[in-house]
Amino acid sequence: MSTCIITGHDLSIEDVVEVARSYKKVVLSEESKQNIAKSKSIVNDIVQSGKPTYGISTGYGELSTVSISKEQNGLLQRNLIVSHACAVGEPFDEDVVRSIMLLRINTLASGFSGISPEVVNLLVDLLNHNITPVVPRKGSLGSSGDLANLAHICLVLLGEGEAFYNGKKLSGKEALQQAGLKPVELSGKDGLALINGTQVMTGIGALAVYDAETLLLAANMGASLTFEAFRGITAALDPRIHAVRAHKGQAETASFILKMLSGSSSINTRKSDVQDPYTLRCVPQVHGAVADAISHVRSVIEIEINSVTDNPIVFPDNSDVISGGNFHGEPVALNLDFLGIALSELANISERRTERLVNPQLNGGLPAFLVKDGGVNSGYMIPQYTAACLVSENKVLAHPASVDSITSSANKEDHVSMGTTAARKLQVILKNVRDVLAIEWMVAAQACDLRGIKTYGMGTGPMQKLIRTHVPFVETDRFFADDIANISKLLQNRKNIEPIISSF
Repeated sequence: MSTCIITGHDLSIEDVVEVARSYKKVVLSEESKQNIAKSKSIVNDIVQSGKPTYGISTGYGELSTVSISKEQNGLLQRNLIVSHACAVGEPFDEDVVRSIMLLRINTLASGFSGISPEVVNLLVDLLNHNITPVVPRKGSLGSSGDLANLAHICLVLLGEGEAFYNGKKLSGKEALQQAGLKPVELSGKDGLALINGTQVMTGIGALAVYDAETLLLAANMGASLTFEAFRGITAALDPRIHAVRAHKGQAETASFILKMLSGSSSINTRKSDVQDPYTLRCVPQVHGAVADAISHVRSVIEIEINSVTDNPIVFPDNSDVISGGNFHGEPVALNLDFLGIALSELANISERRTERLVNPQLNGGLPAFLVKDGGVNSGYMIPQYTAACLVSENKVLAHPASVDSITSSANKEDHVSMGTTAARKLQVILKNVRDVLAIEWMVAAQACDLRGIKTYGMGTGPMQKLIRTHVPFVETDRFFADDIANISKLLQNRKNIEPIISSF
C-alpha cells in the first residue's frame, strides 16, 4: 500500500478510509513542512513581542481580554489542553479517532495554523505507530471547534490521557514509551491549533459518506431482489420516464436495477396486474433522491477536510494573524443532518418492502411470514418487527441537531452548530439502516426460493448465491439474530458486494 502524502489541500474521502481503516501510512509533503515552519516563525515573533493576539498573548473565549506574558505562553497552551479534555461517554471507535487525527494533520499541514513542526510530527507518528487515543464521544458544541474531544487526542502528545496500543489500553505516557516516542512541550499557538477545528464532526462525516454510498448500493440490490420475489413490472424503470424528470440519481437507480434484473424469468409475469406498489415502482425516485443527497454531502465534506478551520489564522505572506470563525461547524452540521434524513428514507422504504414480503395479504401467494407450517413456525414475523423498531428509532434520530443552539463561554460563544451531535446521531442511523437492509436481503432471498424462480437476473442471481453462503434457507424456526448479524456484517464492507456488479 502506498503512503498517503499530506499536503493540506488534496485529501480525499477514500484517503481517509484507507488511513482510518486499512492503516495506510502518512507522511508530510516537503512543501507542507516548509509552510508549517513559516507560520510557526510568525507566532514565535508574536510571543516575543507580546503583541495582543488571540490565544497567543491573550486568554481564550471570554478571557480574551486577559494578557499573557511570554513566560506564561507555554503554560497557557498546556492548560488549554488539560482543561478542555472533559468529554464524557463511551469512546469513539478506532477508525473514527484515526480519521479525526488525519484531518487535523491535514489542516495543520496547510501552514496557516502556526503550530510547532515537532507537534505535527508526533501526531503523524501516533497514526503511523497505530497509537489510538481514547476519545469520549460527548462534549462538543460544534463551534469554537470540537474542543473537548480533540483535547483528549492531544493529551497523549503530552504523555497524558489514555491510548490503545497493540490491543491494550495504556496511559498516554506508557503508549509513547512502548512505541519509542517522546511527548512534546507546547508553545506559541500549539494548544489552540490542535483543538480549534471541526475535525471530529468531519472525521465522522467522511467515514459516514463512504458508508452511506455502500448502503445505497446495498439498498438498490435489496430492492432488485425484492423485485424478483414480487415478479415486479419493469415499466417503471423505463429510462424515458427518468429522462423527463432529469434527476441524476433517479435515472442511475433505474438503470442499475434494470441491469440487476436483466435476464430474469420472474419479472413482468403478473398478467393480472399492470402496476406495482410505490415501494417498488418509486424506488428510482426515492433511492435516487438519497443518491443525490449523498453526492451533495460528499462535496461539502471534501471541501471541509481540506479547509483551515482553526482560529486565529496565520497568513505567512504578510505575517497577518486574523481572528475569525472558521471553526464554526454549520456547513458540516447541516449536511450531516441532511445525510441522516436521507439514509433514514432508505430504511423506511426497505422496511415497507419487507413487510409486504412477509404479509400473506400482500405477498402474492407466498406463505405467511415466508415459512412452511405457519403456526408452529413464526418464520420471518419478528425480523420485520425489528426492522420496524429501527425505522421508528431513526425517525427520532433524524430530527436535525443543527436547528438547536446554546450559549457558552459567558455568552462570547453565543451560537453553536451542534454538528458533532449530528455526526453521532448519524452513526446510529447508519447502523440501523444497515440492519434494516440486511433483513430485507435475507427475507427477499427466502421469498425468491419459495417462488421457485428458474432464471435470476444478471445481478440478482449472484446476489442470491452470496446470501445463501451466509444464511441458509429457513425450513423451520431458528435463531434469526445471527442471520441478521451475518448479512449486516457482509454489508459493512463494500468489497463483499462489488463483485456482483463488476460485470455491469
